[in-house]
Amino acid sequence: MKKLILGFAIAMSSLTFAQEKAEKTSSPVRFGIKAGLNVSSVNDDEFKAKAGIYGGVFANIPVASSFSVQPEVLYSGMGAKLEDASDVRLNLDYISVPVMFQYNVLPELYLEAGPQFSFAISKKLKGDGGTLDVDDAIKGFDFGIGLGAGYYIAQGFGVTARFVAGVSDIAEDNNLNDNDDAIRNSVFQVGVAYRF
Repeated sequence: MKKLILGFAIAMSSLTFAQEKAEKTSSPVRFGIKAGLNVSSVNDDEFKAKAGIYGGVFANIPVASSFSVQPEVLYSGMGAKLEDASDVRLNLDYISVPVMFQYNVLPELYLEAGPQFSFAISKKLKGDGGTLDVDDAIKGFDFGIGLGAGYYIAQGFGVTARFVAGVSDIAEDNNLNDNDDAIRNSVFQVGVAYRF
């Protein structure tokens, strides 16, 4: 719960920063929505990638003529499938708070990088035999680094792509695999965005 409150505090402080920057720059803060497809996995040979969805809101805050900061609050469906049993899925649902630093290569095209703070809201292992809650096996917090790009076509509509590599170990006591290596999330996201 403390980590969820921390995530909302980060998002709110970013939005406060956005309002202050809007008063100091000629370009206003732009708010928007985004959604798309997640292809996620974990770095363990027993698992392979699975599809999910993401969606949420963002604020784009200009800080210079070609630079901006974009905090976001997203729902992100992540996890993986077992390699030997594709009907068995590790479903990890997060509220993610990425803070992306964007550079406009062209007025419509940007590159981005930044941290992502994710807070688990559901951790389940699903298969033909039913659903198993894995709260004791998976940590409630995940930290990652994101790299991406986006292109705004017209009328505020854009397409986006981002890869987020997990930095923190999501397994409690490394009990998800046999070799005691850290288990990390990774996700490739592709989707659409709309700026108001």
